[in-house]
Amino acid sequence: MSLSRKRKKELRKLQDQANKLWESQQVLVGEAGAVAREAGRQLGNYNREHIMPTVQAKYDRYAAPYVDKGVKVGKQVLTDRIIPATGAVVGSALSVWDAANDTRQRLTAGRELNLDLEALAKRADKRGKGISKRLAAQLAAAAPEKKGIGAGGVIAIILGVAAAVGVLYAAWQTLRADDELWVADDPLRAPDA
Repeated sequence: MSLSRKRKKELRKLQDQANKLWESQQVLVGEAGAVAREAGRQLGNYNREHIMPTVQAKYDRYAAPYVDKGVKVGKQVLTDRIIPATGAVVGSALSVWDAANDTRQRLTAGRELNLDLEALAKRADKRGKGISKRLAAQLAAAAPEKKGIGAGGVIAIILGVAAAVGVLYAAWQTLRADDELWVADDPLRAPDA
């Protein structure tokens, strides 16, 4: 298919216009990228200078006291409750492990197993009482003192009053002087004629 000279000239002109448009769009995209980079930099500066100080001030004013209190309580629970309990459990496990190893070594060496069960029971009772006393002291120190009666006491008082009122009402209904409720002692007789 052959094109006329006029059509070829128009197509070259159209191609030149398309190339110029493409070049101008490339320049425009480059400038838009530069504007976007500068906008990002300015947004970062605004964030550092205005938003972050405001957020930090609000955090320090409203949230920080509660967070600090939570961290303090968490540390206290960890140091006062969890670590001692874990230490006791690990210590007990290690002592049992050592006793088992000692017993195993005695058995493999051919020595007989001399266990004084009474002494072991006495030692276990003594240690158990000591641990119980320490735990009771810790729980007593940790438990707040009760002030007044609790919900259970109030409920018991209400139920007691309701029961007493029910008994009194039943007695009143039974003993009231209502003539219609009383039954005659003599059976009904036919009238005399």
